[in-house]
Amino acid sequence: MTTAPHTDPATTAPHPVAVPATRAPGCPFDPAPAVDRAREEAPVVRATLWDGSPVWLVTRYQDVRDVLGDPRFSADARRPGFPFLTAGTRVLAEDRSFSFIRKDDPEHARLRRMLTADFMIKKVEAMRPQVQEIADGLLDRMTDGRTSADLVTEFALPLPSLVICLLLGVPYEDHAFFQDRSRVLLALRSTVEEVRASQNELLDYLERLAAKKRREPDDGIISRLVARGELSDKDIAGMGRLLLIAGHETTANMTALGTLALLRNPSQLERLRAEPSLIKGAVEELLRYLTIIHNGVPRTATEDVTVGGTTIRAGEGVLCTLNAANRDEAVFPGGDSLDVTRDARRHVAFGFGIHQCLGQPLARVEMQIALETLLRRLPDLRLTVPFEEVPFRHDMGIYGVHALPVGW
Repeated sequence: MTTAPHTDPATTAPHPVAVPATRAPGCPFDPAPAVDRAREEAPVVRATLWDGSPVWLVTRYQDVRDVLGDPRFSADARRPGFPFLTAGTRVLAEDRSFSFIRKDDPEHARLRRMLTADFMIKKVEAMRPQVQEIADGLLDRMTDGRTSADLVTEFALPLPSLVICLLLGVPYEDHAFFQDRSRVLLALRSTVEEVRASQNELLDYLERLAAKKRREPDDGIISRLVARGELSDKDIAGMGRLLLIAGHETTANMTALGTLALLRNPSQLERLRAEPSLIKGAVEELLRYLTIIHNGVPRTATEDVTVGGTTIRAGEGVLCTLNAANRDEAVFPGGDSLDVTRDARRHVAFGFGIHQCLGQPLARVEMQIALETLLRRLPDLRLTVPFEEVPFRHDMGIYGVHALPVGW
């Protein structure tokens, strides 16, 4: 990575931040304290990555939107200076698994258009009865003859996993395989060897599945990509990996973490129980308040650009901290508090610009149904362990909880 002389971290960051940021004792729903301090002191600050290389940290709402909406900031992970959060995440940028989220237009747009129709709002809304049936079935099994369970393993994780398998045409009976590989790929402490092995196993599985769809087509996304004839099985596997992991990990963690946040804010929980019509808005507020992408969205400047009064030179890496931006008091007054009546629709939890999350309509529907069903069917839902014993995912690229022991 090239660094201009004026970007000396010692002179530009009173409190240099290490990324991934270490979380100190405090509210586990909040951004890491070092990130919060950075946001308070300057719009753009220097931070240090795992390998000692510098990166710019963009923490304020408007600046994050400006960077993510500016074509002068590249999402292409092959560019010199692109910021990787760990040695393992660098492996994910290898050519074999390159997905469109790590490409720029026009190639990004060409690949994304192949999937746009599958995640349009109208199509996703039509899936509500099917998603509701899955949610009810999971709760039927979870509550059958029992008064306690782990909400993650029995509801929050299988709900989006079942849905994304259905959409992709992936056999759900293989869920233990792909969930295990996903955990390795998302773990911040995974070694290069572990990441490479899990990535190759998952891609091999999806390549074989794509080959099978050529012989036995169905109406799933993978089969339709095969039928287009524009992509090799290897390319389809790379695209399928992105959809499979993003399609279950993100919604699963938001559902569990969102439930926990409501349990910790009983007045907000009771407001939702009393007014179910607030659910849609509450989901947006939970997305804003929790924002499970905690370590930043990476970009590289392709030319000199001024952001928040700071010049970022061509070839320098940038991390846009979505969770800090979503707590920006200038946009969300009182943003460190959860308020289910807040209009939070301007949040950037799904990113911004041409790379914003393709699957956000599906995530919204899944979360709305999951929370409404939980609150309606389990009026006495509660934690069965002290809050301090809930295992948060401080060690993962997607934040959440590893388990959520609840009773009813």
